Amino acid sequence: MKKQQGAGSQSSLNSPTQTAALQVKSEEWQTPTKDWELWRLGQADGEAQKSVSTGIAAQNILDAGMNAAQNADLNLQYTLKKIPANGVLFHVKINNASKAIPQMAVFSNQQLSGIIQIAGVEGADASSAFHKTYELYIPKEMLKLGANELKLQAIRCLYCSASESKYLWWTWDELGMTVLNAPAQEPIHGSYIQTGTNVNNNQYYYDDAAVMHLPYVMKWLGIAYSGNIMRTGCASNIGKSCEAIDSYYETLKDYNMQAVSFHLFTGNVKLKADGSLSDVAQQTLKSYLEEYGSSFQYYEVDNEPGLFNRSKAVDLAVAEWLNKNRAKYAPSLKIVAPGWSYSSTYAAKSCKNQIEGESLKCGDPDGWERDPKQRMELEYITDLTNGHSYGDSYSDSQGGSLVENIKSFSGAADGLPKPMLNTEFGTSDTHKDKAIYGASQKYSAIFDRIFRAHVGFADMFVQHAAFFPDFSLFKTGYNLENHNPAKTEIYYNQPDTDSRVGVMRRLNLAYATHGKPLAYQLDNKADLADKLVYFRAVDTSKLQPLPVTNAVSNKILLNFVNFDTTTQVMDVKVTMPKAATYEGERFGKGDTYEAARSYVTGLKASPEINIKETLAPGESVQYILQLSEGTVVKPPSWVSASPGKKQSIQLNWLESEGAHGYNIKRGLSPNGPFEAIAENISTTSYLDNKTEYNTHYYYVIQAVGAEGVSAIAEITTSDLKPLDRTNWQMSSNTVGTNYKGAIDDNKHTRWDTGAHQVPDQYFQIDLGIAKPIERITMDSADSLYDFPKSYEVFTSEDDIHWTGPMAAGEGTRLVTVVSFPPKLARYVKIIQKGYAGKFWSIHDLQIYAKAYE
Repeated sequence: MKKQQGAGSQSSLNSPTQTAALQVKSEEWQTPTKDWELWRLGQADGEAQKSVSTGIAAQNILDAGMNAAQNADLNLQYTLKKIPANGVLFHVKINNASKAIPQMAVFSNQQLSGIIQIAGVEGADASSAFHKTYELYIPKEMLKLGANELKLQAIRCLYCSASESKYLWWTWDELGMTVLNAPAQEPIHGSYIQTGTNVNNNQYYYDDAAVMHLPYVMKWLGIAYSGNIMRTGCASNIGKSCEAIDSYYETLKDYNMQAVSFHLFTGNVKLKADGSLSDVAQQTLKSYLEEYGSSFQYYEVDNEPGLFNRSKAVDLAVAEWLNKNRAKYAPSLKIVAPGWSYSSTYAAKSCKNQIEGESLKCGDPDGWERDPKQRMELEYITDLTNGHSYGDSYSDSQGGSLVENIKSFSGAADGLPKPMLNTEFGTSDTHKDKAIYGASQKYSAIFDRIFRAHVGFADMFVQHAAFFPDFSLFKTGYNLENHNPAKTEIYYNQPDTDSRVGVMRRLNLAYATHGKPLAYQLDNKADLADKLVYFRAVDTSKLQPLPVTNAVSNKILLNFVNFDTTTQVMDVKVTMPKAATYEGERFGKGDTYEAARSYVTGLKASPEINIKETLAPGESVQYILQLSEGTVVKPPSWVSASPGKKQSIQLNWLESEGAHGYNIKRGLSPNGPFEAIAENISTTSYLDNKTEYNTHYYYVIQAVGAEGVSAIAEITTSDLKPLDRTNWQMSSNTVGTNYKGAIDDNKHTRWDTGAHQVPDQYFQIDLGIAKPIERITMDSADSLYDFPKSYEVFTSEDDIHWTGPMAAGEGTRLVTVVSFPPKLARYVKIIQKGYAGKFWSIHDLQIYAKAYE
C-alpha cells in the first residue's frame, strides 16, 4: 500500500501537550494478593469530575477531555520503585465521544501499547451518550524503574488528513492504572472482541467447495485459532444449502472457531391458535438442533425481519421455542436477537417480499422493527442483541445499530447492558468515507471506520460475506467448486490501493487474536519511539476450550502491525513457551493467498526467538507457529485433474498442514507404478504439459515429509476445451425462462421446461461467434430424473439455415454427453423428442471445441 497522509506524524497536529505528574498511591502492590490500583484520575460516576486525585498538576484534564485539533497529547508521569512482575492494566471510562470513532494511542515510555477505538454517537442526534470503560494491557517490558511516562494521543485514521482532527474528541470520567496480581491471560486491547465473516458458495450454499475455502479465508484474515466467530446461514427454504454443513462445523472446530447459525426460514411459517410455531416449523428446528446442536454456539432468531416483511409474532414464537427446548437439544446454546435492519414503515421506505392481495408493509405489524419497545419483546427472551450496519449507518439517528440499541436499552451506562453479536456489518462498493474526514482512500477508510466502530461498541461481529458481489472481501464470479482456494484473490475497489482484506487483517491481528500474552522486547526500540507500530504475541493453547464444541488450539500467533503512515522495521525478540524448534505459516503482503502465504521452518527458540519484519504503511504480518516436534504431515486431499490448454493436465489440491512442499507422481494404471514428474513444488497446483493425446493418466500427490500419498485423480487427455460462456444468449419454446441457470457455473441452479417433457421442446444457444464445435454436455445431476428422454442436435451459422441432426440419442442420468464431427456453428439447438413425466432440466451446459491455444 502506498504511503498515506494521516496518522503517522501526530506531532504535526500543532496542538498543545498537557502534562500531569501522578502520585503513586501506595507501594503495597509490590507484594499484591489482589489487583492493586496504582494511580487514578477522577471517578466513574457518569459526570466528568473537575477535581482530581492528589499530585495532579493539571486540574482541568478530565473536564477538557481530548480533541485531536486542540489538545491531542496528554503525558502522564509517575514513578515506580519496582517493576510489576505481571504488568499493569490501563483503564479509561469514556463519558461521551464523536461518532467519527476517535482513536486513543497509548504509549508507555514511547513504545506503543495499543490504540483504543472509542465508540461514540455525539453528532448523531442520539438521546443519550454511549459510555464505556476500555482496558489496555501494558506488559512489564514497557515499564521501567524510576520515572515512567504514559502518553495518550488522539490520532487520525490511516488515510485521513488533518481535516478529520476536529471530529476526533472524547470526554471521560476517570482513567487509571492497576497492577496485576497474576499473569495476564489476555493482552486486552481496549475491548475483548471476536470477529469473522461468512464463507459460502454461490451466496447460499454450505457445500464441499465452501468447506474447502473455509480454512484459507480464516487463516488469511488472521482469525483462525483464537475462538473467533463465523456465520452459517444455511436456510431451510433453499434446497441443499446445508449440503456439507456437518463438515463445515467440523472444520470450524479444527481451527478453534465458533459459529452463529441461522436455519429456519420464517417467511412462510404459520402459527397455531395459541401463538406457538406450527408443527412443521418446530420439526425443522428440532431436527437441526438434534443433528448439529453440538456444533455451534449461537442461534440467530431471524434475519432483517422488517426488511424482508417478517412477522414479529413468528420471531417471538421462534425465540420462545428455543428457550423452552434448548436444554433438551443444545444445553449450552445462546439465542441471538434477529439481525435488526431497523426498517421503518412501508410508507416511509418500501421493503421486500410483499404478499399479493395484502396491504403493503415492512413486517407485521408494519414498521415494528424500528420501534424500540417492540424490539425489546425479543430482547427480553434472547441472550445477545444484534444490529446490522453498513457504511457509517451505525451512528444514524434513525436506524443506526448503536443508536437504536441505546434506545432499546434506555442508555448505555458502561457499554450496552447486553452482549452484542452483530451478524452483518460491512461496506458495499458505493460506500465512501465522508469528505469532511479528508481520506485519500475513501472506500478503504469507510470500511476501516465501521470495523473500528464495532471494536469500540460490539462484542462479536461478522463481515457480510467473503464472496459476495459488491460487498466482497475477495474476487467473485465463479463457482468455488472449480476453484483452487490458494488462487483466491483480494478484491480491490479502485482506485484504492488498500482493500477490505487489508483493513480486516490489520485490525484482526491487532484486536481479535487471543491467548496468553508472550513476553517480548523490541530490539530497535529507539527507532520505533512514538511510532504507531504494534506487536501482539499469544499462546492459544492457554485459551479455555470453546463452549459446546470444546475446541482448542496449539498455535503460537505472532502479529506485526504498522498503523503508521511510513514504512517501519520491527525487530522483535519473543520469549516462546519453551526452548525448541518451531515452524509454521507466515502471512504477509500478496494479492492471492498463495502469494501472501509461505511456510517457515527451523525457527530455533532458546526460548527467545528473533524475527525482523519491514512493514509498509498499514501492512500486517502474522506467523502461525507450532512445535516442529510432533508435527504430523498428512497427505494432500481434494486432488483434482482437469483439462488444460491443448492436451495438458491441470492438477489442484488442498494444502497439507506442516507440508514444506509437494511431489507430483504419475502413472498409467491405478495400481502404479507412479513416477515423480515434479518434486518439492511449493504451490498447490501443477500443470503437466508432458502428456500424450488420448491417454488415461493417474496422479497422486505426496507432501514432503509425509509417508503416504493422496487419493488418485485420473483423467484422459483431450484436445477439447469448453467454450467461454460469457456472451451466450439462450432461448426456448417452453415456459422455462431461467436460461442463465444452465450456464451460471452453479450446480444448484437450473433451466427447466416448467412442464413435463413432450416432443419438440427445444433449448437454443447463440454462441456470439461461430466456433468449430464437436461436443455438448448437459448436467442434470441435481435433478436426478430430469435428463432429456431423447434428443436431436441441430446447428446453424445464421439462425435461418439449420444442419442436422448432428447427433441424436437418449439422455442419461447425471450427465448427457453428445459427440459429433466438428461443425462450424454459431447457433446450437437441442430438441427434446420424447415423453416423460418429469421436467427437462439443465443445471450446467458446456459446448466444446478443439483447444488451439
